[in-house]
Amino acid sequence: MGSIGNILLGVLEQGLAYALMSLGIYITYKILDFPDLTVDGSFPLGAAVSVALLTRGINPFLTLLLSFAAGVVAGILTGIIHVKFKVRDLLSGIIMMTALYTVNLRIAGTANVPIFGMDTIFDNSIVNTIFGGFLSPYKTVIIAFLIVVVSKFLLDFYLNTRSGFLLRAAGENATVVTSLAKDSGFVKIVGLAIANGLVSLGGCVYSQQIRFFDASLGTGTMVIGLASVIIGTNLLKKVTFIKITTTVVIGSIVYKLCVAIAIACGLDSNDLKLVTAALFLLILIISMDRKKKVKKNA
Repeated sequence: MGSIGNILLGVLEQGLAYALMSLGIYITYKILDFPDLTVDGSFPLGAAVSVALLTRGINPFLTLLLSFAAGVVAGILTGIIHVKFKVRDLLSGIIMMTALYTVNLRIAGTANVPIFGMDTIFDNSIVNTIFGGFLSPYKTVIIAFLIVVVSKFLLDFYLNTRSGFLLRAAGENATVVTSLAKDSGFVKIVGLAIANGLVSLGGCVYSQQIRFFDASLGTGTMVIGLASVIIGTNLLKKVTFIKITTTVVIGSIVYKLCVAIAIACGLDSNDLKLVTAALFLLILIISMDRKKKVKKNA
């Protein structure tokens, strides 16, 4: 495989891991209109849970469910701080993000835990038997793709249930939810739980891809997720036959491709955060410009 092929394979691998996180941010940003900074803590939470379990010999595939569950708990706590204690949404997320930094260190044991040589969802005897031969270089992409597809379809299914309709109504107009004799605060907590569960799942998959946990993994997660959601939903806005969750997944891959192109053009990997910030700003300006044009032509 050539160098371009390797770059594209890397883009797909990381883009799919971040797609899970972006699906979670889609719920908070687009559906709930909740600036949830918890994700900067719940992404490494999934990674911390994953490596802690793997180092204890737990089945790698079980780490997916347990990482998701850990993220759900983090989301519920953010929701309780906001709904029950009436703390503003942004501050609720900041409080949980700060608390999770310590929690993650406690779970992982140290700030950096390598898992080289251990079984992961991408590298174990079963997976290596199934994806042997010419499929071997693509096994990480294929497995990550399957996890994203299953998560996306489960989220699509949930959003079409009665609870999912209430979740969407809670973000647009909470009065509609209360008029149906439902607790809008509870609906918001459920949304935050699912969102952070998906973000934590993304952290679990990502840590097993790169084979280590680092306490700083979550830095900038919110920005990357927002950029992916905005790219996907704006880029494919007119393609009506594609579900919005699919556009978020594509947006995540496009975002990673943009970053890879920037690095391939000569930028140092140490400049990654600057590239991310500049790209995010550019996306915001373009999307704002489009909104102004639509408003002007209305």
